[in-house]
Formats: sequence, structure tokens, C-alpha cells
Amino acid sequence: MSILVDKNSRIVVQGVTGREGSFHTKQMLEYGTMVAAGVTPGKGGREVEGVPVFNTVKQAVEKQEVNVSCIFVPPPFAADAIMDAASAGIKVIVCITEGIPVLDMVKVARFISDKDVVLIGPNCPGIISPGKTKIGIMPGDIHRQGNIAVISRSGTLTYEVVDQLTRAGLGQSTCIGIGGDPIIGTTFIDHLKRFKEDSETEGVVLIGEIGGTAEEEAAEYIQKEFPKPVVAFIAGQTAPPGRRMGHAGAIISGGQGKAEDKIAALQKAGIAVALNLATIGETMLKIKGKN
Repeated sequence: MSILVDKNSRIVVQGVTGREGSFHTKQMLEYGTMVAAGVTPGKGGREVEGVPVFNTVKQAVEKQEVNVSCIFVPPPFAADAIMDAASAGIKVIVCITEGIPVLDMVKVARFISDKDVVLIGPNCPGIISPGKTKIGIMPGDIHRQGNIAVISRSGTLTYEVVDQLTRAGLGQSTCIGIGGDPIIGTTFIDHLKRFKEDSETEGVVLIGEIGGTAEEEAAEYIQKEFPKPVVAFIAGQTAPPGRRMGHAGAIISGGQGKAEDKIAALQKAGIAVALNLATIGETMLKIKGKN
């Protein structure tokens, strides 16, 4: 079973008329995703890949009954796009946009804090339930339907891990890229709670990276509350302190965020940590076989 999205999800693509928005709208449609509407202010009335374009998300909700948003809006306007979707009643918002100013995300976090909305991202590859729907930029062809979930801070590493799982005969239930910025909409723990309740998810691959304390917090939660097998990998093991690696949030600062500390916390919680990225698939295969 998938979490958050499925074959019945009706998607609105914000920024649909832009280069990235139009390209990935086509990719999502080809995968079978139900892209029901697009939004670009001032360009309502057009079509992109046969998808009707509206000026506001509210119009898209009223006319096409969309309930999930995928955002490809440029960084200066992306925060407003998120808040526009939340105001219109969208329940799941997937923000792909990279480079949104941190202060803008502070405003977004405050705005959605009292709303019934799940924000995935920003600066993420999206979410996919293999064989049902994909929302974002993940390559659909490497995924296979199954019972292993993936939660990742890194887009590129997600693809590598999914390919390993598929080659090992381990299909996926839902794969989520939560994003690598300092302020993101949902955390490892938020999604682990959902996968805990999903009867068809039998194991989880957690892909973390240096910076922040999200992995340590996830390790504590898994040890206390999560009964299913988990395999983890931490990217940036050779990163020097003070240098940002890839994501805006991937930086060792103030003595926090070191790869060795995260690995130690995960191992202390009884989680299998793959020290080599290339061994994640086989590690999950072994762990799953023991349970």
C-alpha cells in the first residue's frame, strides 16, 4: 500500500508552463500519474500536454478537484506557491524547487503549522508509489512495486538505492525524497510513523547525510517505536567541517552533524548501517531475511 498518494491522487503542477514544469508534467503523465491541472498566474486558459492551465490553485481545485500539488516555481516565488496551495485546501504539497531562501521557508513553516497539509521538500525529488503514481522528478523505470519504503535527504542517492533494491528483487511501497534544506516540510520521523501503520511496508531504507540532527532523532524513534527492519546510509562521510556538501543543510557546524556521530547513533539503536553505498540492497536483503 502507498502512503500520502496513490492512483486516485489528482495532481496540479504549479509552474506547469516553465521548462522544468512542462518537461516533468509529460514524464508524470507517461508514468500514469493523474495530472489534472496546471497553474501559472496570467496564463490561464492554455494547455500543456493536454492539461488545462489555471491562474490560481483555487481555480484548479474548483474546476478539476485536485488534491496534490507539485511545485516547479522559481525560488523567489516558490514560498508563495506553497502557501497558495495550502490556502486552496491542497492536502499534499510536493515542492521540487531548489534554492528557496531560508527566511521564506520560515514564513511557510509558520503559515502551514495549523493547517491539515503535508509538505514534502523543498529541494527534493518528490514521491513515488511504484505502479500507481509518481509526483516529481524521480525516474519511474527503475522502480518496482513491492514492500520496501525509502526515505531520503538526497535525490541522486535515492535513485542509486532504488536501483539496487530493484536489482535485488526488492520492490518499493513508497519512496520519498524529503529534501536537504535546513527547513523542510516533513522529517524522517513523520514518514516513519506512516510506514509503521502501513501493513504492506515490511522494511525501510533511510538515506541521511551530514548536517543537522534529523538522523539521530530518527534513530531514537526507531529504537523506541518502530518495529520493522531499517537499513541506513549516511552520505558525506569524508566531508570536512564547515564546508557545505550538495544540499544547503549538509554542513557540519557547531560540532553537530558529523557522519560518524550519526552512524554511531543509528548503530546504537540497533539499525543496520551500510558504510558503503553499493551494499545497501544486499544489506536490506539480509536483514529482511532474518525477520
